[in-house]
Amino acid sequence: MPIYEYACSDCGHQFETLVRSDTVPECPNCQSKALEKQLSVFATTASGPDMAAMPPGPCGGCPNAAGPGGCSLH
Repeated sequence: MPIYEYACSDCGHQFETLVRSDTVPECPNCQSKALEKQLSVFATTASGPDMAAMPPGPCGGCPNAAGPGGCSLH
């Protein structure tokens, strides 16, 4: 079951909920079904020895001798 984030069009309440494929979610605040699905993002943190396994940052964040934008990514 995926977790989705919603904003209620009627009362403005924002929430996340587990959604089964055969159910229609409703606002836990006002029970409205007039919902707008929100863009879900997630964050992770890394520390310690696994930091070396992290992908390179955006342009200018790596020690590329050709300078920002000099790598094969851009």
